[in-house]
Amino acid sequence: MDLKIKEKIEMKELKNIREINSIEKLDTEYDLQKALLLDRKLRLMIKEDESLKPVRKRLRKLIKDYEDKHWSDSTKITDRQFLDAEKAESDVNNEQEFIRQRKDIILKKLKSFDMNQQELGQLLGHGKTYISELMNGVSKFSLKDLLIIHHVLKIDLEKLIPPFLQNETKENIKQSILKLNKPKLRNHKKIFS
Repeated sequence: MDLKIKEKIEMKELKNIREINSIEKLDTEYDLQKALLLDRKLRLMIKEDESLKPVRKRLRKLIKDYEDKHWSDSTKITDRQFLDAEKAESDVNNEQEFIRQRKDIILKKLKSFDMNQQELGQLLGHGKTYISELMNGVSKFSLKDLLIIHHVLKIDLEKLIPPFLQNETKENIKQSILKLNKPKLRNHKKIFS
């Protein structure tokens, strides 16, 4: 691969994780749980790429600010807050389980084709670090990436594409349905669970 093209790919890939620097604050328990998970992953990734230290430092500040605002005064913590925290933790755990299973399936298929993760990265046009981020759920696969994996490795799309919506997407859908004022849609609970 041409060195300039490789450098461009790596810069684009680093930009994705560095977008944390543009986040002003965490808004929900779900955001907090995702941030805590990403913090643990970054701790390990820094061993390979020390340039991620400022990103992790920024993320840890976001976490601290959220916890100081919502969890520091025990007299103001509500039962609803505990329920939201438990649901968020459960949602993030379910997402991580899906990502782990998807990674296992992809690695098994790669092995059957006598390929490794780095070669998959080359196939998709991604660098070594970024393909690791994708496989471990730090960054999200694009639909194009998943379709290439589906076609080349012959993995069912149901095993590649998460069957759940992110909380932010769920909230946007809720607001849109309310604006549409369609009672039949409002009763469709599966969208929001």
